[in-house]
Amino acid sequence: MKFVENVKESYNELVHKVSWPTFKELSQSSVVVLIASLIMALIVWLMDKSFESLMSFIYGLFN
Repeated sequence: MKFVENVKESYNELVHKVSWPTFKELSQSSVVVLIASLIMALIVWLMDKSFESLMSFIYGLFN
């Protein structure tokens, strides 16, 4: 019985209390997330290349 009550309360909350974004808001948020993800990927790639160059330089000193 508790399970059924929980499902009913969850449904009520989803239908009446949650504010769902409009399509325009959703698409704008998606673009922001996409751009932020690309910027973060670029930063990680640049850090990786920097460390690769640094390690190549350090290992080159000992060979």
